[in-house]
Amino acid sequence: MTVRFDEPSDGSYAADVPDSVRSVQTWYPQIYLACHEDHKRARRTRSGISDRDSSILAHLDQRDPMTAASLARHVGIGRPAMSATIKRLVSRGLVTREPDATDARRRHLRLTPAGIRALGESSVLETSRVRRMLRCLTPAERKRALDGLSLLARAARESMVRRS
Repeated sequence: MTVRFDEPSDGSYAADVPDSVRSVQTWYPQIYLACHEDHKRARRTRSGISDRDSSILAHLDQRDPMTAASLARHVGIGRPAMSATIKRLVSRGLVTREPDATDARRRHLRLTPAGIRALGESSVLETSRVRRMLRCLTPAERKRALDGLSLLARAARESMVRRS
């Protein structure tokens, strides 16, 4: 499929779906189906985290911090519920909460190595299947693919912020 990026600049859509939209709608489900693992109940995962915990961990990074407020907005849950969840994840050693250097009221959240392991164990994408899929690519292709996924993830986060 040839991808054209010919969407109208005013945000409206032409009578048929642009190739770029159709491409994402076609390719993402192929990746998901190839790598999807049946949902696990929290008591069956080694890390013992819930689907919601896993979703929250998936939005955090080990290097780039995020605030609890922006995380709550992004995943669509209230601040009190997010606060309780973050407190539990911090107490289990899955997330760190550190003060902002410029504003002591703000806290930066980051994944810990244990959080990364728990995320891998609870992800809807099975680690061995993702690994097998990535091995089908050359190192250069893998880098391009991961760079592209990173860009799409960033755009997804930005579109959710704009939506709320």
